[in-house]
Amino acid sequence: MAVAEGNHLLQSILNKGIEHARSSGALDRLYGKWVGAELPGAGVDWRGYWPYGGGLALLVVLIVAWNVRLRQAVRHKTAELGLAASVFSHAREGIVITDAKGDILEVNEAFTRITGYRRDEVLGKNPRLLQSGQQEESFYQSLWKELLEKGAWEGELWNRRKNGETYPELLTISKVCDRQGQVSHFVAVFTDISRQKEHERQLQSMAFFDSLTELPNRILLADRLRQAMLAARRSGCQVSLAYIDLDGFKEINDRLGHDFGDRVLVVIAERLTSALREADTVARLGGDEFIIVLPEQNDVATVSVLIARLLRRIAEPIEIEQTYLYVSGSIGVVHFSPEDEIEPEQLIRQADQAMYQAKQAGKNRFHIFDAEHDRAVRGHHESVERMREALANDEFVLYYQPKVNMSTGEVVGVEALIRWQHPERGLLAPASFLPVIQQHPLAIDLGEWVLSQALGQFEAWAKAGIRLPVSVNIDAIHLQQGDFVERLRAEIARHPSVQHGDLMLEVLETNALEDVTHVASVMKACRGFGVEFALDDFGTGYSSLTYLRHFPASELKIDRSFVRDMLDDPEDLTILEGVLGLAVAFRRGIIAEGVETLLHGRMLLAMGYQLGQGYAIARPMPAKAIRSWLESWRPDPAWRQRQRARPEELQAIYAMVDHRACAAGLLHYLKGELADPPTVSSRKSRLEQWLSALDESSSRGSEHTARIAALCTVYDRLAEEALQLKAHEDDEQVEQHTRQMAGVSEELLDLLQYWIDASEAIQEDP
Repeated sequence: MAVAEGNHLLQSILNKGIEHARSSGALDRLYGKWVGAELPGAGVDWRGYWPYGGGLALLVVLIVAWNVRLRQAVRHKTAELGLAASVFSHAREGIVITDAKGDILEVNEAFTRITGYRRDEVLGKNPRLLQSGQQEESFYQSLWKELLEKGAWEGELWNRRKNGETYPELLTISKVCDRQGQVSHFVAVFTDISRQKEHERQLQSMAFFDSLTELPNRILLADRLRQAMLAARRSGCQVSLAYIDLDGFKEINDRLGHDFGDRVLVVIAERLTSALREADTVARLGGDEFIIVLPEQNDVATVSVLIARLLRRIAEPIEIEQTYLYVSGSIGVVHFSPEDEIEPEQLIRQADQAMYQAKQAGKNRFHIFDAEHDRAVRGHHESVERMREALANDEFVLYYQPKVNMSTGEVVGVEALIRWQHPERGLLAPASFLPVIQQHPLAIDLGEWVLSQALGQFEAWAKAGIRLPVSVNIDAIHLQQGDFVERLRAEIARHPSVQHGDLMLEVLETNALEDVTHVASVMKACRGFGVEFALDDFGTGYSSLTYLRHFPASELKIDRSFVRDMLDDPEDLTILEGVLGLAVAFRRGIIAEGVETLLHGRMLLAMGYQLGQGYAIARPMPAKAIRSWLESWRPDPAWRQRQRARPEELQAIYAMVDHRACAAGLLHYLKGELADPPTVSSRKSRLEQWLSALDESSSRGSEHTARIAALCTVYDRLAEEALQLKAHEDDEQVEQHTRQMAGVSEELLDLLQYWIDASEAIQEDP
């Protein structure tokens, strides 16, 4: 009930009514029935409202806390999304997101950088627009199958940029599924691996290709030859192998320098490659040697036609900087049949043998390896089993060949050389039986026997008062054994008289180069307990300054073939001069094998060689003959205390050899034994250089040198006339000129020898 403010009458009546109801109890009954609580008085009792206020406060706190947490979660999620967006945008890898159908929904900046396509150009399109066409359809079918089955695919493929350039990429594709397990998106991440591929290509090129000509090297050649031989065994076809060595290349190197020589090799490589099929292989072994593999040959007769064409192609003039250069080729050919039981390396050796036959026949020609003849020769050798029996029956013996200082007469050691005292065939040289066990385990057993016998003989000599360092040849397969060092150490320990430097192991240069790292480590280990090493037959392999630096060999043994022909071949003389320079530069000892005559020894001493070994000193002999030889050995008086020749004397020696070779070559041509004439003018040889040098010095002996110069002029005139007569096929006049040239040449050589002897006598005169 309400009363308007200021109506005191009505308010008084109402108050009285309420008081009456309260006093009569009616008000309590109304309250109990309708309200159950006391009517408020004039004030408010707040205590009845605190539970509601507390609940409301708690609700507010919960709402505030939930709001704060929600804000934190939103802020965290926003940061995550921002980070994800940043990664997506700034990733170096290209990223593509597609829908379930494969249409592009989003790409990042790296995608644009790698492919060249802008974002707006690819949205809604399929990634197949990047395909290069280098992968077949089956590749993509396999990709999708693996992606859908396994949920991801990873691999390499080639794609195409917007500008049309193809590039390799490393790609990872993942599928994304919704809560129902259905594919909703695909995410692809890719990286441009062009640089890695280029690096791999460079490494592969360094490992398998020659850096100068870009032809396959020996490693890749061996693999391709092996594959060609396997294919031939399956198809029944033949494989032909051609081994090419250039004639006249060394003169270009010596005369014009290695830059010209390298350019010649590049031209020859291009000529060979252009003349062959794509299936054929042209490889460079090193130096001026090439090998051609001709697979799938049905008719080997056609190979001869091809080789003849290659010879003509090689011999064509090469113009470099307005200079015309001429080389030719000596080619050895071998044919492989499917039924042949032969390894690739052996096939290459056979072609190499045939090539040397072509060189010996006059160069600029080819020679085909005669497999039947080779099998017949090998049939005369004893079998491996027979050699094993010979080792068990003590049929092998050691002979010893001294090594001396040719000038002082000092004996510096002996080389142990194996012989087979065959009960039926007599004493056999190593060449008649050792090739049978090349790369065979029996070679190891025989090598162990030689070491034991040689060290035992050293001890026997030492007890008799003779101390002779002994050298032993080591086979490649023996040296490559993992326990070689320890077995050698144990063998030396069984011979206490052997001291540092008393044993030298001779390793063939070609064997050492097969595994440079291993051979060098073996040498270093053996030198640690006093065993020295020599590189045998030095100059016959692919000699390299790098190899010479890595091998800790204390001595080089120049191959006997260079010494044997030094009197007639100026190239061999140059090799001897060069190897001596290498030995001096690398502080290595050097010894010349094959000193067969006194003149060989005189020439070597004049060049600066002191140590020698050969028949002019002593033939290999049994151990019991060493003492008597030592007592009787004296160097030839012409050798004793012979010093290195003066420069003008060396020039005279080189001039004499050069003229002798030139005269012999011209004589063979005039007789029809050579297809092309050699350089005939003595004034274009070292003889002119020698005469010119004497003109500028005070040491020229006018009488003899004037006569030599006059003879040179006469010889030049006769040679030019003989060539003209040869061109006109006037055989009678050619023969007459040939006799006159021979007489002039002989007198010229005699005068040169006289001058050399006189110069030597002046040098020795105190």
